Amino acid sequence: MTEAKRPAVFLDRDGTLMRDVDYCGDPKGVDLFGGVPEALRKLKDFGYKLIVITNQSGIARGYFNEEQYRAVEAEVALQVGRGLIDATYYCPHLPEDGCKCRKPSPEMIFQAARDHDVDLARSFFIGDKVSDLECGRNAGVKTILVRTGYGSETDGCLADFVAHDLGEAANTILDCAQ
Repeated sequence: MTEAKRPAVFLDRDGTLMRDVDYCGDPKGVDLFGGVPEALRKLKDFGYKLIVITNQSGIARGYFNEEQYRAVEAEVALQVGRGLIDATYYCPHLPEDGCKCRKPSPEMIFQAARDHDVDLARSFFIGDKVSDLECGRNAGVKTILVRTGYGSETDGCLADFVAHDLGEAANTILDCAQ
């Protein structure tokens, strides 16, 4: 018997989990927002898979390479806490490259769903930009705009929910699940 598909929370990285420092290629630039590890722990304990979906065009722009990106990714995982993030998917391309993976395309979500047996109908996307909300909508998941990062300047009309920060977004998800 196969295990039933589990829901996931897809998370943007810059501006959602950590302060957006414009093309972070140095682990010293990782600065998580307050309450992020606790919010992720609540979601994980409730049974959600936690998957980061991020555009990283700094690679294509030559601001940092994949090794530097991976070092930042490792620092985020370290600061968040061991074992909380199940996977990270990133697009290294420029917006004008026309790739299939760059948000707002849902391709990274679809790939993650295949790789991790995710039930998209019960899943959420949390982000601070319109491209995050469009990505989630394009994948058929509920969306939450957080007012961190660019979220304070982003129109929330595309979002199913709007939250002050990741902690409030996690509470919204848990309220929906009950």
